[in-house]
Amino acid sequence: MSKSISRRNFVTLAGASVAAFAGLGLAACGGSSSSSDSSSSSSSSSSSSSKDVSGNITAVGSTALQPLVEAAAEQFMNENSGVQITVQGGGSGQGITQIAQGAVQIGDSDVFAETKLDNPDDAKKLIDNKVCVVGMGPVVNKKVGVDNLTIDQLKGIFTGKITNWKDCGGDDADIVVINRASGSGTRATFEDAVLGGDKVPEDFKPQEQDSSGTVQKMIAETPNSISYLAFSYFTDDIKALKVGGVEPKDANVETNDWTIWAYEHMYTAKKPDAATKAFIKYMLGDEVQGTLVKKTGYISMKGMKVEKDSSGKVTKL
Repeated sequence: MSKSISRRNFVTLAGASVAAFAGLGLAACGGSSSSSDSSSSSSSSSSSSSKDVSGNITAVGSTALQPLVEAAAEQFMNENSGVQITVQGGGSGQGITQIAQGAVQIGDSDVFAETKLDNPDDAKKLIDNKVCVVGMGPVVNKKVGVDNLTIDQLKGIFTGKITNWKDCGGDDADIVVINRASGSGTRATFEDAVLGGDKVPEDFKPQEQDSSGTVQKMIAETPNSISYLAFSYFTDDIKALKVGGVEPKDANVETNDWTIWAYEHMYTAKKPDAATKAFIKYMLGDEVQGTLVKKTGYISMKGMKVEKDSSGKVTKL
């Protein structure tokens, strides 16, 4: 899903992008930054250092990260009249593929590039700018009479082995599973944490949607439905579930008590153009990290008590 941003107004689009932007600011978190290859960029910065920069930037990929990038792009363009930024969704796989091919200036992703690229060594040709952490979790229609599921129950639902809510303590009603498309980083993060390497049977084919915003809208409107979303898409018209009695909260992500989470990456080429370099510096600077990360529902890198590598191994800091 794509969205082109004007300097004065966002263009109104149907479907996923509209729903995605409607989800801004709903799951308050902290604000900070990190970059594995460009630590100098993570120092405090202001757009005052890039007043004279100009150019066009296209950022493609993760719809889980899209709300933050859209909001930051609007602010940046208001302060840098020579820059035009277009933000598009499409999923983490698309973002990584397009930045690796040099087709865009920024590839947004919920997952490490080396896990998506056919040749993992191609990730070494990119700069990994980690701009925040995102928690993700199962969500259901508000009328579903379940507030908590175990990992085993989630695994059963998302592999088609559990098909009725009564088997999870709910009403006697068929479970409607809504999945993300295969290129989604949100799906990859959720399945890594929940399925633990188990394969989904080929005959289990729930409907798939290509953006978090569309999933959010469908869960709100579809009785007995379940899916998964980034915390930044949690709204009052859907219900976020506990998992194993643990609440989907930032503090639980920071300690890995809540295990469904990922870094949000904004990949660039090794030598980005001046406009892209300035925008990434802005993303990692105080104007975004100090307020906008929290406002749009993401989690500060500074608050993390653990770290995760590209293989999924978690270690305490």
